[in-house]
Amino acid sequence: MHDISVVGYGEENGSPYWLVRNSWGTHWGEDGFFRVCRGTNNIAIESDCAWATPKDTWTEKAWHITTEAEKNDPNNDYTVYEFPQPVFKGNQTEEAGFLEPVGGACRVERAEFTTGEIKNSPHAWDMHKQEDLPDVVDWRNMDGVNYLSWNKNQHIPRYCGSCWAQGTTSAIADRFNILNKNLSAAPVGLNAQAIVNCQAGGSCDGGNPAQVYEYAFNTGIPHSSCEQYTAYNLQGKMCEDIDICRDCTWPPPPEGESGLDGCVAVDHTKYYVSDYYHVRGVDQMKAELFANGPISCGVHVTEAFESYDGTYIYSEKVKFGLINHEISVVGYGKDAETGEEYWIGRNSWGTYWGDYGFFYMSMYEDNLSITKDCLAGTPTYTKPAALEFTQ
Repeated sequence: MHDISVVGYGEENGSPYWLVRNSWGTHWGEDGFFRVCRGTNNIAIESDCAWATPKDTWTEKAWHITTEAEKNDPNNDYTVYEFPQPVFKGNQTEEAGFLEPVGGACRVERAEFTTGEIKNSPHAWDMHKQEDLPDVVDWRNMDGVNYLSWNKNQHIPRYCGSCWAQGTTSAIADRFNILNKNLSAAPVGLNAQAIVNCQAGGSCDGGNPAQVYEYAFNTGIPHSSCEQYTAYNLQGKMCEDIDICRDCTWPPPPEGESGLDGCVAVDHTKYYVSDYYHVRGVDQMKAELFANGPISCGVHVTEAFESYDGTYIYSEKVKFGLINHEISVVGYGKDAETGEEYWIGRNSWGTYWGDYGFFYMSMYEDNLSITKDCLAGTPTYTKPAALEFTQ
């Protein structure tokens, strides 16, 4: 009647057990896992299992190129704006407070906190000299450990200008994995759809990434398993508890119905930041990445960048760089042959873009303004006390 994944086994107080992962969210069981008696076919867990050997499809890339027939399939959903997405600049319509698109892209040109940044300790760049930093910092592989959360695609199941929520939640989630020393049951992922639902900085029409950090400070962000990513704005209402973290029960809804009548809001872990602050320029970025982990940054996306395949260090001269997209920078590196330094970035356009969702960007110039406007926050599981703001 139900399928799960057995990820291991153990013994506690002389009782053997299977370690099992369910698919009902981290608010269920032991962060989504449970243990069941081993050797007695408890709940028929030993009756019908299957396994497979993975095939290497990543060493040699073989991309599928979308055909014109697929692009024009009448079943495609066109319920949100087509590319390029409008950008949110703080306006609101009169109907239910929905955000008003005013033209541009999916991120404001300059991210600003509402009342100023909060910083409770010295900045990383005041603690670490540039000459003492390593040549390579890559949180995908720090001494053989990958601390990153899952890659995302903001454009499925339909186009949504939620980059401002994707880059920020990725960077904050990665820092929780660093905080946990990567010892949690599964990597932490944070919920961009809940951020869109609650307009914590914007909507599918674009937004301000700085306000995601403020939301994490004041309210806390739910786990990625709390809400399915729908790439869609709430219609006719503002967000409620059920739009932040929910669980739904049998039976499946009839075709054409949402099924929300069978859903309830659930208690969930809240992921906070204890402070949030700007990071700008090469020196600040390198020190912050080394000391604390990934950061979210704005970039100026161009048509050439959209077709980047991940096989080279990207560099493009743009006469007037206007930030219109949010990504996460997860480290930096140095080419062994040329000595060229570069940023290691993570996009939110799926693993079939770039180098499985990642890109490499020239560090000092012709870098689509990646060093101009970055943000960071310090992860905590405890709701921060109200503090005085500093500029």
